[in-house]
Formats: sequence, C-alpha cells, structure tokens
Amino acid sequence: MPTIVHGFDWPDRLVVGTIGQPGARSFYLQARAGSRVTSVALEKQQSELLAAKIDEILDELMVAEGNPITIPATTPIELVDNEPLDQPVEPEFRIGAITLGWDPSTAQVVIEAYPYDDSEDGFDDSDEFGEATPPSEVLRVKIPVGTARAFAKRTIEVVGAGRPLCPLCATPMDPGGHTCPPLDDLL
Repeated sequence: MPTIVHGFDWPDRLVVGTIGQPGARSFYLQARAGSRVTSVALEKQQSELLAAKIDEILDELMVAEGNPITIPATTPIELVDNEPLDQPVEPEFRIGAITLGWDPSTAQVVIEAYPYDDSEDGFDDSDEFGEATPPSEVLRVKIPVGTARAFAKRTIEVVGAGRPLCPLCATPMDPGGHTCPPLDDLL
C-alpha cells in the first residue's frame, strides 16, 4: 500500500498546541494550508526536542560559511502565533519518529513526522522478504527560516506552560498541593 503523504510545502500555519489542563494535556502538531488542516498527536518531550533541534539547525546555518540565506537570530514579531489549535482536532496518527532537514533550494526547514509503529515488537519495519516497508503515513512540512524560528519559540512556550516545578524536588506540582518524594528517591 502506498504511503499517505500529508504534505505542506508553504503552510499558512504550523504550530504545536495542547488540549486539556496542565498535568493532563495532549500535545498536537498542526499544519494548515487554506481550509486543509492536518493534526498529529505527539508527546510533550517530542515537542520540546523538536523545537530545540529546529533552533539548533537555524543557529548552525547562521554561522555556516558560505550560507547565502539570512537567518533570524530571534523570532520575527510578525510571525508570532499565539492562537489556539484549529478545531476540531482530529489527529491522523500519533508520532513515533520525527526527522528534520534543510532544503537549500527553497531555504526551508523540512519536518517529517512518522506514525508510531504499533507492531508486535515495535521494531518490525521490513516485509517477509526483508525489504523495508514504507510507513503508512507521513506528515511532511516545509517552512521558511522565520516561520521555523517562530514555531520553535511558540513550542517552547507551550511546553513551559505546564505545571510549575517544585523548587525542592523539581517534580511537577499539582494545583491542589504537592508532597515531595523522600530524599532517597531523588538521589
């Protein structure tokens, strides 16, 4: 069966957003072009790492010798997107793997998200002949450098908007209170 590609070469919007209250939030990566919206579910840690790696790629490009593209060091204010996710949020799949790349011909960061492999062992990516089987779906998004910087900034803010950390044990605190685990458990 051919891979279903949810492709966005110049999306109107790409954001990470959440649904739910801190401590019970679900994270989504959402792309929109015109009236077409694609959402995929991901973990908080995946969101945080994605943003960090995008910033890392952009920082490397800023200092790369011979790079003709101007990379913004900070988020262009006109690209800030603080709006909630487009509704309804109906995820196509849950992300298992994400790859990042750089397309120098279009000066865009390329994000590819693949579904979680829920096969029996979680590692079977070949058919009975040993040939690699293509993923069932992929979300492929290409975004320019300014949009990438804005995406990373928003994602870090969304991740950081969760429950505050306890200053003593550094575990998340619930609104109703918090009991630190025994000191021995932290060492």
